[in-house]
Amino acid sequence: QVQLVESGGGLVQPGGSLRLSCAASRSIFSFNLMGWYRQAPGKQREMVATITSGGITNYVDSVKGLFTISRDNAKNTVYLQMNSLKPEDTAVYYCSARDVWRRDYWGQGTQVTVSS
Repeated sequence: QVQLVESGGGLVQPGGSLRLSCAASRSIFSFNLMGWYRQAPGKQREMVATITSGGITNYVDSVKGLFTISRDNAKNTVYLQMNSLKPEDTAVYYCSARDVWRRDYWGQGTQVTVSS
């Protein structure tokens, strides 16, 4: 069973930055795709950023140029650097991974709150 453990969430003021981490319980080489999703209260979960095993990234339009997804294969960890945070970025952020058999795995989520 794969475990994904997110960390790095918290309370930050508008314009601030946070870096989320997602540590996998096994080598992330086994995942074709890893990503970050978020769900705000009363809204559907949405894709924020994804990264393939080859390093190709994709972002939702609202975070392009502000957020950066990266992966450290040696540490089995995926990161989401979030800059210039806005109140509308407030949500629970989830890490996700898809393996070569197209099975999806999810972390438990980490809360990000952007407020003054």
